[in-house]
Amino acid sequence: MSSSALSPAAWLRGSRRPTWLTDPKVLRTEVLAGLVVALALIPEAISFSIIAGVDPAIGLFASFTMAVTISVVGGRPAMISAATGAVALVIAPLNREYGFGYLVAAVILAGVIQIALGALGVAKLLRFVPRSVMVGFVNSLAILVFMAQVPEMTDVPWPAYPLLAAGLALLVFFPRVSRAVPAPLVSIVALTVITVAAGIAVPTVGDKGDLPSALPVPGLPDVPFTLETLTTIAPYALAMALVGLMESLMTAKLVDDITDTRSSKTRESVGQGVANIVTGFFGGMGGCAMIGQTMINVRVSGARTRLSTFLAGAFLMVLCIVFGPVVSDIPMAALVGVMVMVSVATFDWHSIAPKTLRRMPTGEIVVMVVTVVCVVATGNLAIGVVVGSVTAMVIFAKRVAHLAEVTAVGDPDGTRVVYRVTGELFFASSNDLVGRFDYSTGADTVVIDLSAAHIWDASSVAALDAIENKYAQRGKTVEITGLNEPSARIHKTLSGELAGNG
Repeated sequence: MSSSALSPAAWLRGSRRPTWLTDPKVLRTEVLAGLVVALALIPEAISFSIIAGVDPAIGLFASFTMAVTISVVGGRPAMISAATGAVALVIAPLNREYGFGYLVAAVILAGVIQIALGALGVAKLLRFVPRSVMVGFVNSLAILVFMAQVPEMTDVPWPAYPLLAAGLALLVFFPRVSRAVPAPLVSIVALTVITVAAGIAVPTVGDKGDLPSALPVPGLPDVPFTLETLTTIAPYALAMALVGLMESLMTAKLVDDITDTRSSKTRESVGQGVANIVTGFFGGMGGCAMIGQTMINVRVSGARTRLSTFLAGAFLMVLCIVFGPVVSDIPMAALVGVMVMVSVATFDWHSIAPKTLRRMPTGEIVVMVVTVVCVVATGNLAIGVVVGSVTAMVIFAKRVAHLAEVTAVGDPDGTRVVYRVTGELFFASSNDLVGRFDYSTGADTVVIDLSAAHIWDASSVAALDAIENKYAQRGKTVEITGLNEPSARIHKTLSGELAGNG
């Protein structure tokens, strides 16, 4: 296990010191990455607060508490969790109809649900997400990140466009000069200095909303603690918990692939719940993993440890409370440039290359496209992943269903006939199994050889029972042979017990 994945207890025991304590280069990378992410979090958190219908400070508080808490209790080092648009969309109707107190209560309950789901092993469901869905997930999040920048590039004063172009140029070419300082930080500082010094009137971070001037204070949600309140917030809390876990676990898997390391998805699930509970008690709007900011942290800035995540939250509050006036002057064009580069770097261009598409099975391409279309159409990554996974399963079931074959082998003396069945027998492949046999055969004994097949479900057992019944009605004996142990077990348990199989 790498030092970046050490538990807090291990840190306190000092059994293995994290790399940023022993390597100054790693420390510099983590600190600068945290600063860049904090700067990028401010306008995002404010925007998501507007979506949820709450004060901008609420989103900023949520980003602060989520990032700091998850840096300790999360399972994926260097991943950024904060206020997100997906969560904001889920809880906005609750806030609009019942008020902010109910929103906070729902955030806390969502955290409890996430802990329960994590403890029950919901993270294991991630193994059922096919690679084509993962590619679609990555490409769709890149598209969403880019689309989120479009409003910031339309109907703005013309100087914003040269600033954006200059920012993109710095992001592309500065790493070729030096990697000691992250290019996004250089771009943000340089464009801010230019706009302030030259007095250029362009949209700034301050135009998004007022920044908080003090730290959040913990407290209980202002709601009646009754069963009626619970039934009101429960549907929203469940939706928030599921959406948050889906995005967080998918993002964690993406970071695993980028960094070529493994992380505990169960710990991440529980950690997300703990972070949301803490956020709720501090009056935040809740959140989950942020894909764009995580890509800035991991892919663009090169961060790999929990320190960058912690500092992203800590710097966020310092920037708002101590350096609020300076941060308010940052031109949005600088942050838009950073996010555009993130979207370009995140998109899997290899997946849409003509050479790749020619070799890729049609079903895989369909699943990827369905995932992207669903995500872009709904703006919800979780919906796209679910629909894409279901599509992949349907295509797989259809493909496997055609692999079940029945071959007849006649006996020389004409007293018996052997049918050799090959392939996977489940509901899709066993539906037409009954029609594969010749019931008018003159042989007295019919042997069904399943040594090259596997029984997966009750539908297959029912089909075999139906075949036996049809032969029995014609006075013929059926012998089923070659069952492997799992197939024999399910056949013995269910055979003759399924109604309507004759």
